[in-house]
This record gives sequence, structure tokens and C-alpha cells, in this order.
Amino acid sequence: MDKRFAILGDIHSNSDALRAVVEDARSQSVTDFLCVGDVVGYNADPVACITIVRDELSAVTVRGNHDHYCAFRDEQLDDFQPLAASVIAWTRRQLSDVDAAWLRALPLQKLVMGIDLVHSTLDMPDRWGYVFDLLDAEAHFTYQPTTLSFNGHTHVPVVFAKQGNDVMRFEPSAFQAGIGTKYFINVGSVGQPRDGDTRSSYVTFCSKTRKIEFRRVAYDVDAAMDRNIRANIPQRFVNRLALGR
Repeated sequence: MDKRFAILGDIHSNSDALRAVVEDARSQSVTDFLCVGDVVGYNADPVACITIVRDELSAVTVRGNHDHYCAFRDEQLDDFQPLAASVIAWTRRQLSDVDAAWLRALPLQKLVMGIDLVHSTLDMPDRWGYVFDLLDAEAHFTYQPTTLSFNGHTHVPVVFAKQGNDVMRFEPSAFQAGIGTKYFINVGSVGQPRDGDTRSSYVTFCSKTRKIEFRRVAYDVDAAMDRNIRANIPQRFVNRLALGR
């Protein structure tokens, strides 16, 4: 059966951005939603975002580091910058037991029709490593048996490809996945982009044509910022939305 996937992640409790992305994805005749994690964290609407991803979209979802620490309420937050830790603590108080249990049950890695999903990397998914360069990507490729793997975590869309022993990096653009090449694709962020573009980022993939397209979606940034202000989210995270950083 032909499928058209929307692969998204790093929603980070930004319901305004998520709703705009879902609307855009449906305009692209998407049949299935996949999520590379971090449904919650940083912003003010975690419950709405969980409800949309889990109940409305029935998205196959893997667990991100913010999902993990918001759901496992006894985990220490020493590794987080203090402002980020404060929002995780706030998010823990917003989640129902059912919502927290859903996040806890999410796998760290998931295979869907030959597509690998992971929040960080396949080599050590529980260590939440960041992939910024070719060396980081090469470590991941050692553990990637599939042609396609999608991730998030850095909030910056990018494509890494491995052909033979060569690992290459490409800026996000539409392309057709070739035979004999492995791809490790960061879909960017729905709720807190960090590449200087305030628009949400996600990816579509057609199983028939094997075409991969990066999509950018404008949303009501002011509304999201106002929602954060009303929830007393730290000003740093309010401002980031307007900067795309």
C-alpha cells in the first residue's frame, strides 16, 4: 500500500505551531503521521500537544529527552540548563497520570515500513547525543540497517547520506531517495526552530515515489508567545520563538 508520511518532531508544547503543521500536512494528502519525539517541553501547551499527537493523529511516536524527563518525575534534572529544568518541572505538574504514562511507554526507537525513527541517534538512543557533523553521523550509520532514518533533537533540518564509505552532509531540499545510499534526516522542529527561520519545519515522504520534501509552515508566533507569557514560561523561551534560535 502506498503511504504518504508526515514526519515531525520537537513540537515542544507549541500547539499553535502543531496545528498549523497538521493543517499543512493534510493539504499534502498525508496518510500517516510519524513523530521523532519531544512532544513536550519549553512551551506552554503540553497537554494539547499530547492530545493531538496521540488521539487526533494516532502518530507513531518515539520518546525524546524532554518527553522522558517530563514523564519520569523522579529523574534528576542536573544535566539541564536551569531555565529548561524549570520548564520540565512545570510541565510535570501539568500532565495527568495518563499523559505521563503515555510518554513513559514511548519507545526510544521504532521501525515503520522500513523507516527507522529515533529522537537522537541509533547507536546510543538513551544518551540523547546530538548529530552536528559527519563524525557524529558516521557513528549513527554503523547502527542503521535501513535506507531511511529520521531524527530530531538539534531542531535544525539537515540530511546526512552514506554511500559506500563516504558520509556527506546536505542542506534541506526536496530529493528522491536513491538505491544504495543510506539517509539520516533531521526533520527540524515544529515548536522551536533553531536555524534562524521562525517557521515550523517537518518532512513528507512518499513510499511510492520515494520523494522526500522539507516543508516550512508559518504559524501565529505572537499567539504562542502570549500563551507562554500567561503561563510564566521563562522569557528566554518566549523570545526564541520570535528569533528562530
